[in-house]
Amino acid sequence: MVDLTKSLAETLVKDIMNNSLISADSATTVFQIANLMAKGGIGAIIVKKDNIPAGMITDRDFAIKITTQKLPLDTPIDKVASYPLTTINLNETILVAASMMSSKKLRKLAVVENEKVIGIITSTDLVNQLALAKDNP
Repeated sequence: MVDLTKSLAETLVKDIMNNSLISADSATTVFQIANLMAKGGIGAIIVKKDNIPAGMITDRDFAIKITTQKLPLDTPIDKVASYPLTTINLNETILVAASMMSSKKLRKLAVVENEKVIGIITSTDLVNQLALAKDNP
């Protein structure tokens, strides 16, 4: 639960991140990923190479890369995922996360603790936190 007494500058990534993670091997097909996203109601999946988190495939990759290039559904996600995986430490503030997302034009960051991916923070998470802060000054 988010502590509404914290200011935005004090709110940490770990306070609002989503720790439900799905990952897939880079050889997984875009069709399989689309099914995982649909069943899980999620918009991003961590892509692993040699069992190490290396990138991310998002719903935006489907909208932009896959459809505009008319790629077949058996295309491995390795061809369309975003590399390298952009990460943020769980103890960074959400203002740092927002700045990273803005400067790198990203909507999602993988959250790490001791170099291990433990969650995802999204631009929607940041907007929701901003709305909570506005409603509870």
